[in-house]
Amino acid sequence: MNISISVKQLGKKHPLLQEKSIALDIENPVITTQKLIESIVDHQVQLFRSSSFEFEDEDKIHLPKENYLPILTDTGKVGFGALYNHNQVDLAKAQENAILAFEDGLYAVFYGDDQLETLTEEIDLSQNKNLTFIRLTFLAGSYW
Repeated sequence: MNISISVKQLGKKHPLLQEKSIALDIENPVITTQKLIESIVDHQVQLFRSSSFEFEDEDKIHLPKENYLPILTDTGKVGFGALYNHNQVDLAKAQENAILAFEDGLYAVFYGDDQLETLTEEIDLSQNKNLTFIRLTFLAGSYW
């Protein structure tokens, strides 16, 4: 099933990740929030595992193609696709961290205009609404 995802952060004008369509391995379109988060983490872990690693002794310059650099600078991060972390990702641990972060309120999930507030809340993915993740930032300060 294909779903459209975007990632935003409070206080930023532009989204961290504009609408991106991903295919999830889900049989039933009615799904709980927990299963949805676990499925998205599973998709991202598989995507990371399929990415190429560079095992070079020295770092070589990977020149971007035309019009690639302005796109990267608009997102605020310039990278050339090289992955230097050679550790394997533990899927169960990644899913557990994502669920814990949701429970702790580190990010909010919206399906269309409706906020998903609990892990047991069911949504119908056949409605083809946009799924939005919003990273929440906390204010630093003191009571003094």
